[in-house]
Amino acid sequence: MAEGSRSDGFQGAKTGPAGGPLPVRWNSRGRAMTFQVWGWRREDASQVLAWMPEAEGGRGAAMPRRTPATKDPTAVERANLLNMAKLSIKGLIESALSFGRTLDSDYPPLQQFFVVMEHCLKHGLKVRKSFLSYNKTIWGPLELVEKLYPEAEEIGASVRDLPGLKTPLGRARAWLRLALMQKKMADYLRCLIIQRDLLSEFYEYHALMMEEEGAVIVGLLVGLNVIDANLCVKGEDLDSQVGVIDFSMYLKNEEDIENERDVQIAAILDQKNYVEELNRQLNSTVSSLHSRVDSLEKSNTKLIEELAIAKNNIIKLQEENHQLRSENKLILMKTQQHLEVTKVDVETELQTYKHSRQGLDEMYNEARRQLRDESQLRQDVENELAVQVSMKHEIELAMKLLEKDIHEKQDTLIGLRQQLEEVKAINIEMYQKLQGSEDGLKEKNEIIARLEEKTNKITAAMRQLEQRLQQAEKAQMEAEDEDKKYLQECQSKSDSLQKQISQKEKQLVQLETDLKIEKEWRQTLQEDLQKEKDALSHLRNETQQIISLKKEFLNIQDENQQLKKIYHEQEQALQELGNKLSESKLKIEDIKEANKALQGLVWLKDKEATHCKLCEKEFSLSKRKHHCRNCGEIFCNACSDNELPLPSSPKPVRVCDSCHALLIQRCSSNLP
Repeated sequence: MAEGSRSDGFQGAKTGPAGGPLPVRWNSRGRAMTFQVWGWRREDASQVLAWMPEAEGGRGAAMPRRTPATKDPTAVERANLLNMAKLSIKGLIESALSFGRTLDSDYPPLQQFFVVMEHCLKHGLKVRKSFLSYNKTIWGPLELVEKLYPEAEEIGASVRDLPGLKTPLGRARAWLRLALMQKKMADYLRCLIIQRDLLSEFYEYHALMMEEEGAVIVGLLVGLNVIDANLCVKGEDLDSQVGVIDFSMYLKNEEDIENERDVQIAAILDQKNYVEELNRQLNSTVSSLHSRVDSLEKSNTKLIEELAIAKNNIIKLQEENHQLRSENKLILMKTQQHLEVTKVDVETELQTYKHSRQGLDEMYNEARRQLRDESQLRQDVENELAVQVSMKHEIELAMKLLEKDIHEKQDTLIGLRQQLEEVKAINIEMYQKLQGSEDGLKEKNEIIARLEEKTNKITAAMRQLEQRLQQAEKAQMEAEDEDKKYLQECQSKSDSLQKQISQKEKQLVQLETDLKIEKEWRQTLQEDLQKEKDALSHLRNETQQIISLKKEFLNIQDENQQLKKIYHEQEQALQELGNKLSESKLKIEDIKEANKALQGLVWLKDKEATHCKLCEKEFSLSKRKHHCRNCGEIFCNACSDNELPLPSSPKPVRVCDSCHALLIQRCSSNLP
């Protein structure tokens, strides 16, 4: 008798990972058959033990159930449900990855998964009494998720808003489908399992959700985050669906197994050949990169030597710049001091010149006014003299002597006028020349006062002459005596005028001496001005030298900037070389990753991704999450709508836009 067989026709059932019996199909003729359920085998089955609970129904419900006396039937049920959950989840993941696109609600493995999850959640539910009947639904514990996990409120609200759902079971089925689409079913059920005090209101103490098997199933559900599902909940009749598990999907013959193995072996060999070709190409690229690295290292050494030489030249130029700057500073300080001294001197001289000029201008204006008054008086006198001459011609004889005296007086007046004009010219020249001497101005004021007194005396004499002429007209007979007296008076006046002329000549001599003094003072001032001009020309030459030094300094700065540009360019070249080296390292790492691609990918958790990595748009029920099979990141459908074969799978798989471009670039670079 075979090992594990009995006399009553039953054979010992092999157990799965959890210790429970595995479901098998019974042949209609009662013959022995060989099956493999995803890695577990059972031979010579004459009778099958029932594994499903009686209340759930199914194919195993009508079969006779035979379990060991030592085991608890609820533990066996939990183990069977756990094994069935493992099979459904594993089959769903493998079929979805081979399917290579988003799953619809008509996909059979997905329907079987929801049926298995419904059985797992129904296990050990407490019966609640109502007015009409007894209720036993899984919608009650699923409603707790909204309180424990705030993000689940959106699913609960959307389930309640669905118009076609009338029963709690239909709502629970819709909730499971929405949680799978959100890729958060494992997170929601984990919150329920942690809060066992709240679950005890809905489940018995021996229920699957209250034991360790529930935690194992929640851990298995994390693998479903790889799957992208697009389910239409509104159009389905979730209230009237029958939850029956179809075991035909999980049972296979040895021939099918061998065929699958052959197919898998062929696929593995193809992948191996593909990887070997990749390795050859990568080895060739690595050798070429090594040669490039050697050449780049040589060029780096040359560039480093050139940089050292350039740095030494820059240091020398900087020292020269410092010296030139110090010299320029000293020259600028000296020039500034000279300029300040000259500015102070020029300002003082300008102030004195302005003061003297103002005083002289005032004196000149006053003298001009006085001369204008005198000229007007003289014109009046000349007019009166012309009238007197006409009267004297009429008085033929008596007035001849008077005319002679008048002509003499006119000559003296003309001489005086000429002297006055000369004095005016001299005064004008003196006013123009004597700008800074206050003593000379005082003397000139005294001279002008004396001249005014003399002119007043002359005007008084002229008035007397007019009176006398009038008297001569009245008394012609007494004209001779009066003429004699007048001649005497004219002689005395001429003597006085001669004395005045001598005095004026003396004054002219004094004025000439003053003019000489002023000319000498002007010459000294001109010499000082020439000295200042020479100093200014010297300062201008120094400023021109400073400008030339500045130009040289600017040229040196330009050279320094050019050297800096060369230095930056060399640094950029070194950075590019470093980038190339890093790219070669990345390629080597890509080779290693390609060699290790068959070991699996590291998937990003759904909790960590709330926005698309490329477009950064927030995920929602309408904008689903999709994993890139190359990098493991999460993207939206628009940013991951690409398919390429990878080393891990020869079939086309979903890839994000960045990985798609990178893989195409690699393939194009690897091509000869």
